[in-house]
Amino acid sequence: MRRFTLLTAALAALAAPAPGLSQSVQQTFEQIDQLQETAPALQRAMNLARNTAVTLNGGLTKWSPASCMFSSGASGGSCLVQSDSQGFLFRFNGGTPGWQQLGNPPTTTTEILISPDGRTVSELVYNGPVL
Repeated sequence: MRRFTLLTAALAALAAPAPGLSQSVQQTFEQIDQLQETAPALQRAMNLARNTAVTLNGGLTKWSPASCMFSSGASGGSCLVQSDSQGFLFRFNGGTPGWQQLGNPPTTTTEILISPDGRTVSELVYNGPVL
């Protein structure tokens, strides 16, 4: 009977995840939850920032933002310079349509802060000649 008890205890110990592993898995699940909550707001924020800049600079027939403003996914592309409780801060260049594809220099830099929910422009930090 004692051998059975020791064997059962040993198997139970092997079946239970190590404390560090259990915590690591929980942290991973929390990070996934956070990304799932943040990703839609980030995509909305990117769309709003891009469309606001297009409107400010004369429309798509006159001005086109950098390609990083068309990326999708949780990273926000290289145009996303800050993401915190203040919202999403984007900084990107733009120019005449096709400027990047043709290898032309940009004409404008836009820096814009979008609310954390991605629904409103919190601040137009800069929209002018390339910095």
